[in-house]
Amino acid sequence: MVLDKLPNALRYTCMHPLFEQAFWYLQQTDLMTEPTGMHEIEGKKLFAIVSNDRGVSEQEYKLEVHRKYIDIQYIISGTDHMGWKDLALCSEPNDPYREERDAAFFPDRTDNWFDVPAGSFTIFFPDDAHAAMVTGERVVRKVVLKIAVEV
Repeated sequence: MVLDKLPNALRYTCMHPLFEQAFWYLQQTDLMTEPTGMHEIEGKKLFAIVSNDRGVSEQEYKLEVHRKYIDIQYIISGTDHMGWKDLALCSEPNDPYREERDAAFFPDRTDNWFDVPAGSFTIFFPDDAHAAMVTGERVVRKVVLKIAVEV
């Protein structure tokens, strides 16, 4: 898991062949006016999901993991309250992995919470169980870049 600010994105482009293009999208797109929904960047290998929503409470969150995609979650406005837990420490999922949604959900709780303010991003790899949008009634505008693990 990574937490950093967008001006430091060049530090991470060596981690995956599509990270440079992903960060270019974040830096070159007017994300305040980008319509919500999915935006293809490089087909199914790299796409963006823009949202402007309220979150869930700390009682409602679910830890999730992905197998096929790495998430880069960039906060456009507001502050996203996120949680993290090492997948190796999670119990069996209570909502097993389904390929069509590329997600499994876990009943586990986490003690690792952090705030991600506007202008910052997280990177979640397949071994990072994470909970995003644990913001209660607060609205957060964000973009989640989905980057295929295998290109």
